[in-house]
Parts: sequence; structure tokens; C-alpha cells
Amino acid sequence: MDRLDLQVGPGEGRVRLDEYLAARVPTVSRMRLRQMLDQGEVRVNGAVCPAGCRLAVGDAVTLVLDPASTSAMTPEPIPLVVYHEDAALIVVEKPAGMVVHPAGRHRSGTLANALAHHFNVVGAAHPPIRPGLAHRLDRATSGLMVVAKTQAALSRLTVAFQRKQVEKGYLALVHGDPGAETGEWSAPIGQDPEAHPRWGIRPEGRAALTRFRRLAGRNDRTLLELEPVTGRTNQLRLHAAYFGCPIVGDELFGRGPEPGVTRLHLHAARLAFPHPATGGWVCFTSPAEFGL
Repeated sequence: MDRLDLQVGPGEGRVRLDEYLAARVPTVSRMRLRQMLDQGEVRVNGAVCPAGCRLAVGDAVTLVLDPASTSAMTPEPIPLVVYHEDAALIVVEKPAGMVVHPAGRHRSGTLANALAHHFNVVGAAHPPIRPGLAHRLDRATSGLMVVAKTQAALSRLTVAFQRKQVEKGYLALVHGDPGAETGEWSAPIGQDPEAHPRWGIRPEGRAALTRFRRLAGRNDRTLLELEPVTGRTNQLRLHAAYFGCPIVGDELFGRGPEPGVTRLHLHAARLAFPHPATGGWVCFTSPAEFGL
């Protein structure tokens, strides 16, 4: 266990304790910091204080850190493909096989670790920037992600995703053919904790709708453009498999391990949204090299 002693400096007075900790201790997740505050593990001038207490310049803030809890935002020099960056956000391409955020046994090597290094080591941000994740991609899926650099940008991006103001388009190489140039797949998706895989097409699940467009086809494989109208867990993979077009390389919902196939052929190729700082519409595209 490591003790961390901080002192509130000029310009940091009147800041809430939880916001101060989030800015000054970026290696610890907000959830863990909240737990520490709730459990009285953070002290201000020697006394336990609630998350919302306002700090004064010169206050001494003390907390004890479990080294295992600091991996969530530990900077790691992992290469990034950056499509755009400004003061409010960054748009990057996540490679297939990379986890977005540390969780479970994936405590390092994540997109969040790479961004922490990009912002706070390479960019020398002060105070440190905590990557704000408004959406996720599966570990197996590659493609575009937008990440907020400020709390205001994160809040506005989150609202945009909730209000379906964000347009997302994917490229998928599938086995078989959907039988039409364009169309829709509609089937409810739910989870069963006792089943494997846990998520699946289930009558009691939540409604899910995917639009598809056929781009090309050859040798019993088809390149599709997919639009998840709803955003259910594993939606594109489940719908593609259920409607007879499992995605190439989908070992969980598709055909299992395939000779010569080393990844899931699903790529987030288009991302468009209202910029959280300007309100203007921005659009980014990323190619996928899925050979037929």
C-alpha cells in the first residue's frame, strides 16, 4: 500500500474533493475513488470528508493507494492511429484484439492506457487528462472511437449517443449472402447467465434492429456495410449469425476457429457526430482491408 500526500495549490480552491482527486490521481478509476471516499479512506487535513466538500488552497489531502488499483490509467507507450485531435476530443482507431478499458484480467495494454500515455506523457498535459469513454468496441472489433478530453465534452458526447445523434457504420466480411442488396435484420437480444455464450437471440430480450447493404461478394463471402440502429451487446455479430451470414473469424457466435483466419472481420468504419465544443457535424471514415 502506498500513501499519497497532496496539497491543494493556487487555482484549485473551491473545487469538489471528488473532482480534485479525479484530476490529480488519474491512475485510479473514478469508481475506485468514489469507493475510497465512501469508505472514509481519503482525508483532508486529517479528517474524513464527503465527496462534495469544497477544498481550500493549502489543504492537505491524503489517501492510501493499493498498487493493484492504479493500473486503470497507467500510461503505457502503445502506438495509436490518430484521425483527429483537438482540445475537446480525440478520434482514434482501435486495433482488433485490444481491450478499451482495464477490467478483470485485462489490467494493461488497453486503449485507455495508450491514451493516458499520449495525453499525459507525450502531451505533458497539466492537470493530467483522463480519457472519457462515451462508447465502447468489443475487444475483437477494430475501428473508430471518439474519446473525450474534458468532462464537458464527455457529458455532451454521452448525451449525443443516448439521443441517437451519432451515426455509426461498420464493415463486415461474412460467410454466405444476405439475399438482397439492402435490408434489415430484426431479432431481440438478451442474456442468460447460465448459458454460453451468455448473450444471444432470445424471445424475452430487447428489440434490436440492424440495417445492411451489400457491397461485394465472391467465393461464398460477402462484404457488408452494417448499421446498428439499436445498440445491443454483440448486436452485429448475433444478427449476422442468426440470419445466416456469420462474420468471418467470429469464434463465439459464428463458425468457431477457422484455418488461416486470425481476427474477427468486423470494423467500425464510419463515425459521425455533433462536435461537443462547436456543435458542428463531424464525420470520420476508416478503411478495412478485408479481402474477398
